[in-house]
Amino acid sequence: MGQGQSNEEGPHLTTAQVSHELALRFAKRCFTPLELYSFQDVFKSLADHQDSIAYLKEDTIARFLEIPDILGASSIIFQMISYLGAFPFGQDAPVVLGFEQMIMVVVIMTLRYQRVLKKGNRDRTKLLFRSLAVYDRGESHNDDGNPETNEETHKDVGASAAGSHVAGFTVDVAANDEEEEDDDDLALAALESLDAIEVFRHGDAPITQASIPSDNLKKLIMLLLLIAPLGTQESLARHAERLSGDQLESLRRTADNILGAFVNVEKFPGVKIHQFNTVIPISLPFMFNGFNALFEHFLFSKNIDFTKRRDSPPLPPPDPTMDQPLLPQIGEILDLNVLSQLSFFMPGDALFRRLRLLYSGGDAGFSMGSFETKVFNWRAPTILLVSGNRISEPPTGGQERAFSDTLPPKRFLDSSKSSHVVFGAYLSQPWRQTHKECIGDTDTLLFQLEPVHEVFHASTINKDYVSFTKSPTSHAGIAFGSPHPKSKPTAGLPPHVSLGAVSLMLDSSFEFGVFTHNYTSGGGAFHNSQSRKSDWQDRFEIESLEVWGCGGDKEQEEQRQRWEWEEREAEARRKVNLGTGDIEADRALLEMAGLIGGNRSGGSMN
Repeated sequence: MGQGQSNEEGPHLTTAQVSHELALRFAKRCFTPLELYSFQDVFKSLADHQDSIAYLKEDTIARFLEIPDILGASSIIFQMISYLGAFPFGQDAPVVLGFEQMIMVVVIMTLRYQRVLKKGNRDRTKLLFRSLAVYDRGESHNDDGNPETNEETHKDVGASAAGSHVAGFTVDVAANDEEEEDDDDLALAALESLDAIEVFRHGDAPITQASIPSDNLKKLIMLLLLIAPLGTQESLARHAERLSGDQLESLRRTADNILGAFVNVEKFPGVKIHQFNTVIPISLPFMFNGFNALFEHFLFSKNIDFTKRRDSPPLPPPDPTMDQPLLPQIGEILDLNVLSQLSFFMPGDALFRRLRLLYSGGDAGFSMGSFETKVFNWRAPTILLVSGNRISEPPTGGQERAFSDTLPPKRFLDSSKSSHVVFGAYLSQPWRQTHKECIGDTDTLLFQLEPVHEVFHASTINKDYVSFTKSPTSHAGIAFGSPHPKSKPTAGLPPHVSLGAVSLMLDSSFEFGVFTHNYTSGGGAFHNSQSRKSDWQDRFEIESLEVWGCGGDKEQEEQRQRWEWEEREAEARRKVNLGTGDIEADRALLEMAGLIGGNRSGGSMN
């Protein structure tokens, strides 16, 4: 009793019955009645028909979602959703995209499946990997090395759509790939929710044989950067200006930096599951969030005027913030594409239309004094960005040599062949000058944006998160992840800066910086890289330095009021120190402050 029936007796339910039941459950619990009604109308208006079967074609979906042709991502999206439509039976992909299959697609792309599949950690990462992957099976592929278009499926939509992805690239097996489990947690959760686990079949090719072609992933990343700021029912056409000229080049360059987080394209033609599973949770946890708003377009029909329905709720008023620019001004480092890149590991609602440029070295001057004037008293989180060009080794100029002399001898190689680097940090606490202890907490982030994207999360090994020290402190400057400098230079102190295992340090003149990744040491205030398991160090001459405040007009007004209060306090102290002309009144103030009187002379008042 309780054991599954033999193969001869067959399963209780067929895969078609299970898929149908799951689609009904998703439709009922993941959509409101109005959304489902609208979804049905959208599908009906878009569908082609053959042999009484209604289905969606690749070009139809691309036009509806307004995917730009210049990105070359339409076929990749179609490959993804032709796989997701087969959920939870990936071995049956690619499938004809009928209405029930599109229900699967939309609930997965918008994360609405979480309303039904709440058991355990049901992550869609592995599912998305399979939807993008090609398999090394020695099967046919087209001339450009990309998988043959799934549009071929619809030449005869009445025929069986069973089968898997066609051949792609032969990719060297990455380390630890053999440890990846083939079972998809999300698919198992779906079957468990229907008490139909016995229907599960291991028909997919082993995931270790799969890889995502690097070129395909780059095209997808470009699309994800473009759709990252999309609001509910916002048209992608509103962002068309990002697809021409310098902005398009910036989009491609940013995508290359993110692709570098997964794979060295000079050595490997594709991304394996181990790399995908390692990078996404740590450095790109929100990379696919743009799909939420994009695929919610299926849930809003332009053919239906809900205001005429008696039972329909009033439409929400238009969001006035949607007319505000995504970024109030373009910085020397931060543009719209880098902003989208930041949203891949920071919540977008704290970034888009929410950043204020507090400090720019190119405008305010490269000095700690101007940094303090512009950044201090901002009571909300901040993002520091620094870019520069790597210093040659050994250094050639006098200033470069002087900077290198303050550092321990260089033992590590450069992180890459690229000469240009961009690093950054996120600090949730207000900036202030530090004297003995660092500021920051476990929310602090250290990251690299170029030439390889990577995020280094705070650890609890120590609390050397952020220091801001000025002369006469030894080795003054701004440091992330390094021990706090000694308060006074004294005899016997080491002549070199003490650099943390994973750290970024900027000198007090903001001329030079150094990023260190000492993997061998096991990490410090920030965790080691999980994808680049080696020691490396980048010493660079600073080109640009920016600090952006996370917040809006309220935070800006609070900063202004605090500066005014401090200015009034400073003016009051100056009047006491310099004298107001009334000797007796000044003496009384000083006595009240405890500066004179009793055994204290306080000096002459004349």
